[in-house]
Amino acid sequence: MPEEDLFSDNLSALVEDLCREESYRSVFHRTSHVDVHMPSIQDLSEAVDSLRSVLFPGYFRDSELRPDTLPYYTGAVLSQAARLLQDQIKRGFCFSCDREQGCTFCEDAAVTITGRFMKRLPAIRELLASDARAAFEGDPAAKSIGEAIFCYPSITAVTNYRIAHELYLLQVPLIPRIITEMAHARTGIDIHPGATLGRRFFIDHGTGTVIGETCVIGENVRLYQNVTLGAKSFPLDEAGKPIKGIPRHPIVEDDVIIYAGATILGRVTLGRGSEIGGNVWIVEDIPPYSKIRLGGDSRELSRTYHKNSDSGIRNSVSEKEV
Repeated sequence: MPEEDLFSDNLSALVEDLCREESYRSVFHRTSHVDVHMPSIQDLSEAVDSLRSVLFPGYFRDSELRPDTLPYYTGAVLSQAARLLQDQIKRGFCFSCDREQGCTFCEDAAVTITGRFMKRLPAIRELLASDARAAFEGDPAAKSIGEAIFCYPSITAVTNYRIAHELYLLQVPLIPRIITEMAHARTGIDIHPGATLGRRFFIDHGTGTVIGETCVIGENVRLYQNVTLGAKSFPLDEAGKPIKGIPRHPIVEDDVIIYAGATILGRVTLGRGSEIGGNVWIVEDIPPYSKIRLGGDSRELSRTYHKNSDSGIRNSVSEKEV
């Protein structure tokens, strides 16, 4: 008997087995998601791309904008983006909602939050403008700010992050994470929407960069590829489950540079103005104005610069085991 006939003969039994409630409940850990409109990656991508074209007018989609047509274009695109985003926010709430069917909570919340989010777009643009300038000034290979906006994965990932972060602050379930994961898949840069990133943030090259949920990054910080700002092993509760919602990722103060391959774990602080060399492993606080290097003898050389108002800058050197 042909193989396809064997499958056809067993199809009804296979469908019945996969659609048993006890079967799909074991996967979904709730009644099911088959009766819920799930978020749409396609529609979310369309919404984010629409917002990107407004935040960077003339760079994406309609590249022939003029000052006299800009208001019409902006209004039309924002209306479309708001409709798409409102529907996806509602679906995010429905995904996490345990209320009875027929309630209006998810839809009402989506309407309110979409309005609040759209009002934050000018502030998001101002932050992104500072990020684009930091990319241009931080990379000698960049010939213009426009080149950084068009070409650099950092700008793509940070744009998605800054949109997602505002939705995260508005307590939208699921949708912020999807938005940052879309950028992660495209650029290799993994920024959790719960992280806090200051102005003038730039990741050069970017592939493999990881920034955890509770990470706090100051202004004018530059990272290179394959940097991890992560957590150490998680504390467990009495039931042996990870305790969530506690600060567990690094704090990076203003004007810090972290070079390729560095791994910084736990709630440690990298002091202002520090320079972290490539491939180092850090699990303790670093004083301000430090220079951390990994020497050839597998020892970590810490060179700390202390600001002193009377004598200018005083230099001290200490060595620590890696």
